[in-house]
Amino acid sequence: MSRPADVRDRRAEEVRPAPPSGPRPALTPRAAVVGGGIAGLAAACGLAERGVDVTVLEREESLGGRLRGWETELADGSRAAMDRGFHAFFRQYYNLRGLLRRADPGLDSLVPLADYPLVHRDGPRDRFSGLPATPPWNAAVLAATSPSFPLRDLARVNLPAALHLLDVDVPGVYERLDHVSARDLLEAVRFPPTARHLAFEVFTRSFFAAPERLSAAELAVMFHLYFLGSSEGLVFDVPRAPFPEALWEPLARYLGGLGAKVRTSAPVERVGPGADRRFSLPGHGSFDAVVLAADVPGTRSLAAASPDLGDAAWRSGLARLESAPPFLVSRYWLDRPVRPHRPAFLGTAGYPTLDNISVLERYRDAEREWARRTGGSVVELHAYALPGGCDPERERGALWEQAVSVYPELGAAGVVDARHELREDCPLFAPGSYRARPGTATPDPFLVVAGDHVRTGLPVALMERAATSGLLAANALLSRWGLPGHTLWTVPRRGRLAPARALARLTRGAGRPQPGKRPVERRR
Repeated sequence: MSRPADVRDRRAEEVRPAPPSGPRPALTPRAAVVGGGIAGLAAACGLAERGVDVTVLEREESLGGRLRGWETELADGSRAAMDRGFHAFFRQYYNLRGLLRRADPGLDSLVPLADYPLVHRDGPRDRFSGLPATPPWNAAVLAATSPSFPLRDLARVNLPAALHLLDVDVPGVYERLDHVSARDLLEAVRFPPTARHLAFEVFTRSFFAAPERLSAAELAVMFHLYFLGSSEGLVFDVPRAPFPEALWEPLARYLGGLGAKVRTSAPVERVGPGADRRFSLPGHGSFDAVVLAADVPGTRSLAAASPDLGDAAWRSGLARLESAPPFLVSRYWLDRPVRPHRPAFLGTAGYPTLDNISVLERYRDAEREWARRTGGSVVELHAYALPGGCDPERERGALWEQAVSVYPELGAAGVVDARHELREDCPLFAPGSYRARPGTATPDPFLVVAGDHVRTGLPVALMERAATSGLLAANALLSRWGLPGHTLWTVPRRGRLAPARALARLTRGAGRPQPGKRPVERRR
């Protein structure tokens, strides 16, 4: 198979589907996809493209899952788009980008964001523009030019421990590192403190968890996916329009053209045995197969309400899935602009809760038009991994105060309107949790699972894990029905540097990090 347009890395790997293993059914198979987020839409496309009769059932009023969007009316009477915040579409998200290309072949809905500074409260600042794309030169130039990697501190780095970041193989890295936290690994490596904050903590918190609650294996895979395992670079794209308009409405039309049915405001309460077909979804009909592509809370709830689904051990495993701590997105429509040099996206470190600041009119057309018309700005703030049971109003105020300390001009701005989203539905990848996470397969060959919480056996994360898992789920069902599956692509499944891998194996015992024994540090 020829390489897709997005796969520029010559070492990217092709993941071929398993050959068809079952007989083709006499009647067209009918599949329900429970969940209309990235994973569910990927599964739906994969099935519908092979002639399966697909119904997507989404409980919310719109598609997109955690990337869904909706309209809101501002205090000035104008209509505006709202969603759950900034998302970066990296160039190595091969399967996600392939999904979007089905409805937007040129990816015209995305615009590049060539640089995104990372700034620490104490002053150090890093940028990713101008770095070589190919490993290991990208890491070498970053270390040589970054103020976060002072030479005197680099001499203290524990090389055997650092080699764990170069010796990544999936799933082997989970066997070696899943039992310890990302914080334990970083402390064992002895990276300079500023480097830990800027080059690692900013990224680890994109998993919606503080480093002490994130598996070190996930950190290593993340480093591999975005940096040392891929030559696609750290440049990413962002949608130029609200998520529904840019991404999900075109994809829904594409699915409709394939004969698939897409139903929103259609919650699935339970799944049981069917009379004329294998599964019954009360209120929605009977189906030969089900793709469970709900978020973690929805998956837990559906498993608890469906005693005939899978088996008891499998349902018990789903019941133990953990959600990450709450996160807050605050979006402000302001009566004056932020300073012209402010970037579209700024990552922050060292603050109590502020993780990044976005200026939406720098890249989104609708916000650019609002800012042009009113002379204002649209600014978005993120706070990941807030304390459980936190006071929303207090967190909003604290987040704004921190943003003013970064962009002082915000203090003089009048707030035309604001919207706040406090959610707690992202998956938690805690130390020691890898084996307990669900895979695509289940005890029932015609029930499959998809989502960014699913084990895929591939070096993927976040939105790319969701898209990849959806296509893997579709492939599993297609094989059962004697139908051809879909080829996937991924960054190399092993570290690119063979000498580093060999050295890591020789020093593995000496450099292995151990779980921390001191109390968890609080951020506040």
